[in-house]
Amino acid sequence: MTSPVPVVLVFLDPAFPGGRLADASQPQLMVTDQGATRGDGVFETMLAVGGNVRKIQAHLDRLAGSADALDLAIPGQDEWRRAIATALSEHRVQNPAPAGYELVVKLVVTRGAEGATAPNCWVQVSPVGAGARRQRETGIDVILLDRGYDSDAAERAPWLLLGAKTLSYAVNMAALRHAHKQGADDVIFISSDGRVLEGPTSTVLLAHVEKADDGTSVKRLITPQLDSGILPGTSQGALFTAAKAAGWELGYGPLEPQDLLDADAVWLISSVRLLAPVNHIDGKPVGTPSVQKELTAELNEVFAGIQ
Repeated sequence: MTSPVPVVLVFLDPAFPGGRLADASQPQLMVTDQGATRGDGVFETMLAVGGNVRKIQAHLDRLAGSADALDLAIPGQDEWRRAIATALSEHRVQNPAPAGYELVVKLVVTRGAEGATAPNCWVQVSPVGAGARRQRETGIDVILLDRGYDSDAAERAPWLLLGAKTLSYAVNMAALRHAHKQGADDVIFISSDGRVLEGPTSTVLLAHVEKADDGTSVKRLITPQLDSGILPGTSQGALFTAAKAAGWELGYGPLEPQDLLDADAVWLISSVRLLAPVNHIDGKPVGTPSVQKELTAELNEVFAGIQ
């Protein structure tokens, strides 16, 4: 019998300035909570390394933006920070771990039970799964799937919430299950007009390396256009800033599937899995393994310095 994953749960509660600890093994939500019945809510997932949360400001800003898109009034960022600190401290007490230990820190907001006047908000802390670490190291195989709308849908129909990180992840999870049935690890969504979008839980990156006239290498990092209905990636944004400082050129789509196959390397990047190299797309090899390995190592070093 396997041991349960150690999870710490802290609710944001006005009566508890640092957040209210709750037993994650016991029921905590009403069955009528609209997060459960309708997927009506928002969330963020962050990585904590050695007790320090990476990119916390970017995640809190995106959480606020997603909440605004859903007309949800959520607690201020200071309250979230205090609850996060409480959850991490409690996890250290319950589960002493070596330096550099990685944790998933999840922030969740639901609209609450039917008729509620305030949302339910909580912080959840748990260990990073082995699968995420393995995919960083070995890479992944992906398939391309039609997401069912064109690249202008977000601007034309803002009520679709295409740029918000909502709890409505049923389609994303269905796409991943479909990929697994095809023998793949993950998915890259394509718009109905043929543009590269994003992964179900990640942002797409690709790289080109060219030789300059003086013999030096010019490295360019590219991601799909942010106005095409994709979620702005906090990891992509932070990596772009760090890569630019390290001498990389940057670019934003539009990208088409052939651009992925023509790249020297492709990755899916997310806050917990970090950089996952893409080995195959629809069964076709991507880039050159030696170049991909070299670029991945370089970007991982750049990314490691991000706080």
